[in-house]
Amino acid sequence: MAAEQRTHREVLQLSDADLAARVRVGLGAKLAAYLGNVKETRAVRQWAAGERAIRDRAVVQRYRVALEVLGILRSQVSPEVAQAWFQGLNPVLDDQAPLMVLRSSAGDDDAARDVLGAARAFVAL
Repeated sequence: MAAEQRTHREVLQLSDADLAARVRVGLGAKLAAYLGNVKETRAVRQWAAGERAIRDRAVVQRYRVALEVLGILRSQVSPEVAQAWFQGLNPVLDDQAPLMVLRSSAGDDDAARDVLGAARAFVAL
């Protein structure tokens, strides 16, 4: 749990640009764009480069949760499995994909808790 708390603290201290950059690396540009609710990966690239501000604070919140989840997953699985986990139907989330749950949450704390819990359950198997 100490590692998870360190990750949480680190994620909270990231600038929006660094946050977007790490999510882009961790999920890939297309999934980062989907989670950011933008149609083009160019927007994510611009966010990551600091050329464009993330105006929707719900996107920032979703990116923070995604990075925390990536930290949980990567302690046990490969980056490829972590990416697949975000896209796959998850029984803990009523057979919804974690990415979809986060994207539709509009920064909802319940959705964040559900996705974090699903990630913890996955690595506990």
